[in-house]
Amino acid sequence: MQSLDFLPALSHRGMRHAVAAILFVILATISQAASVRGVVTDGTGAKVTGASVSLVSNGTVVASSVSSPDGSFQLTTGSAGRFFLVVTAKSFRQLQTPDFYAGQFDSIERNLVLEPAWVRESIVVTATGVPTPQPQTSEATTVLSTIDLALRTDFASVLRLMPGTEVAQEGQMGAQTSLFVRGGGSDDSKILLDGVDAGDLGNQIDFGPLSTTAVESAEVYRGPDSNLFGAGAETGVVSLTTPHGTTSFPSLLFEGDAGNLSTSREQLQIAGAHTKLDYLGAFSWLQTANDLPNDEYHVATAAANLGWALNSNTQIRATLHYGVDAVGNPNAWDFYHVADNATEKDQDILFAGSIGNQTTASLHNTVRYGLTRKREQISLWNTSGNHENYVDYCFGPGTLGNTVTISGANGYSATGQAVLDCSTFRAQYVNNRDQAGYQGDITITPHLSGLAGFQYEDERGAQPGSGYYTPVARTNYFAPLAVHGDFKQRFFYTLGGSLEHYSLFGFQASPRAGLNYYVLRPRSGVFSGTRILFNFGKAIREPKLTDQDDSLYSFLAKYNPSAIQTLHIGQLAAPTMRTYEGGVEQAFLSQHIIFRASYFHNEFGKEIEYVGLDLVPALLPNLAPSQQATLEGILKANFAYELTINSEAFRAQGVETSVESGLGRSLFLRGGYTYLDAVVQRSFTNDDQKLLGPIPTFDGIPVGPYAPLVGARPFRRAPHTGYLTATYTAKRFTGVFSSAFASRSDDSTYLEGEDAFGGNSLLLPNRNLDHSYAKVDLGASFQVLPWMDVFAQGENLLNNQHIAPIGYPGLPFTARIGLRLRWGPGSSR
Repeated sequence: MQSLDFLPALSHRGMRHAVAAILFVILATISQAASVRGVVTDGTGAKVTGASVSLVSNGTVVASSVSSPDGSFQLTTGSAGRFFLVVTAKSFRQLQTPDFYAGQFDSIERNLVLEPAWVRESIVVTATGVPTPQPQTSEATTVLSTIDLALRTDFASVLRLMPGTEVAQEGQMGAQTSLFVRGGGSDDSKILLDGVDAGDLGNQIDFGPLSTTAVESAEVYRGPDSNLFGAGAETGVVSLTTPHGTTSFPSLLFEGDAGNLSTSREQLQIAGAHTKLDYLGAFSWLQTANDLPNDEYHVATAAANLGWALNSNTQIRATLHYGVDAVGNPNAWDFYHVADNATEKDQDILFAGSIGNQTTASLHNTVRYGLTRKREQISLWNTSGNHENYVDYCFGPGTLGNTVTISGANGYSATGQAVLDCSTFRAQYVNNRDQAGYQGDITITPHLSGLAGFQYEDERGAQPGSGYYTPVARTNYFAPLAVHGDFKQRFFYTLGGSLEHYSLFGFQASPRAGLNYYVLRPRSGVFSGTRILFNFGKAIREPKLTDQDDSLYSFLAKYNPSAIQTLHIGQLAAPTMRTYEGGVEQAFLSQHIIFRASYFHNEFGKEIEYVGLDLVPALLPNLAPSQQATLEGILKANFAYELTINSEAFRAQGVETSVESGLGRSLFLRGGYTYLDAVVQRSFTNDDQKLLGPIPTFDGIPVGPYAPLVGARPFRRAPHTGYLTATYTAKRFTGVFSSAFASRSDDSTYLEGEDAFGGNSLLLPNRNLDHSYAKVDLGASFQVLPWMDVFAQGENLLNNQHIAPIGYPGLPFTARIGLRLRWGPGSSR
């Protein structure tokens, strides 16, 4: 062996320098590796010790840690890529976070909130404007997850499965569908898709053709929320979210099913993620014949979601939803037994683009742009029924339905022929909106955060008027400001408001306050948590296009513009809403059962209604008697009939209760009951007897033909509603049972002057006119192979025909069965 003596000997001092250099290189390398750190807490913010936190990339755990006594954790990896965290802890449900991109030298903060193993405590956004655990909010929110939506094709049924909501669908699948929240009107709740307003101008929204394709979750907030989302969020917000791709290479999902009534649905989705990019594309087609003549329905939906991480702190995202549908409109079949040859068609485009930046560990900024383009065509292609040379209601030729007996749930009935058609028509409605905004949220201390923002809207619309199309342009903006915090993780509060300006009615302010106090913090035991809730808020709504076009101001602008300035006539004001709410939430048996009850009191003012010309001048208190006489003369000279003004008011109060429980780790139960006491306090729609004649009666009972009478309940708001759901999930099998119930509600046949002789014989008393109903659904899916599932969905198992309002037969029992095929990671194993 050759001697090594020729190598120079290293001194002790040199050895120390070499070791120090090596250690420096190692430490520098470690310090430059990607790290993920954060704190694990429960829903109240209490630290969770001993939680196992794993960092996963491409299906492999690349780092793991255990949370320390202060709940903190830190994970380190030397590679860049897409990651997600998996967290497990005793008595908590396993949490898997959304995936995220991390560069090789990035330092990322991810704070993790765990929910109890037996109940659902979601992260919500609509309550505070930023992701917040439900136990830290006082507001009423319900989150419908992927499992709630997986077997559904639309939202008509699932929106019934929560307290305080009621759905009215004027017909069968695809028909006009309205949502009522806590006694408010169908235009009093705002719908958002990825943060973008998806409603028409003035907040009209038809849930009938809205597909569940590419919708990951639906968060439903009940209460005023104009302080965060502007006009329209009077009684609630429905916020829909588009999923994004997560798998490391393209994953394909195909679903196809068929059922009775010639119903079929096909859906294809592709999704994935690669380094900084994530992507998703989806398309679906649904068609059905429904169960009535001339009632065929089809809807095509396309969606896309693209995300690009500029770095670990900056994310660019764009989502697009495009829907095209057409449905026959046979009219109220039970009133005629003859189907109209009519259609309703929609073409809707919704786009959301955003840039989010985590500027510092405590400051997050988002810039968002939204685009809404909506078209609707309503056409009566030809008249149907029994043709008559002269029909009083039509002032000329028209058609009548067959002789029918109309029976209400209140026991009253009437027999005769109703006017069906007067003439053919075609109408198009246009709603365009561009919105741009900024929102910044900052964590000031671990117990206090703030939010500030600004949003601008440019709205354009058009609709048919009296033989013409009326274009409308509106520019609006609002600035929200809010704080959210806690004292010792026991008392939580949300305080905020917004200053809003709308071109139609000027400046408004919408304050809101929410308080949430834990009398007994969550713990083990029979009584395992008690909290008291309180909410107060005010909100407004923007008038609809029809309200604006038929208003006194618009009428004078067309026929006597000088009178606007002379008489100081303004545009319609914003309908307003004020609410007080108080409640309690109690957990039992170590949080295996959560019970919640709350009382709400809503006051609705300055509501818009149609008023006869003889009453309009007297309802404008700012006018002197001589000015009222001048205005009445102008209206009569120009043949005004009814005009819209802010003269209606009503009140809605009630009690919401809900209970949820997990039995084992596979079965989850949820149910609730709502009592609603709503009454019209002021209205003049039915009072102009000089113009409209006396209020119609049925056997001496006054009837409101188009609107409820003073002292009566608002139409289509049942005093008693409830729901019950059960979800069972196992390794290969999932079953979902759901049921919704509603008592009788007030309504009208709307057939004033529409019998064969121009009379009111087909009007029935409003009280309890609509039938009570119970809608029971059952669905299941089973994994046959790793890449194939079979599924089935049965709806309206009791074959209840009275789920829709009077005159409209509900969809009977339907059943669909189908296959779900997957291709992607793990699908072939």
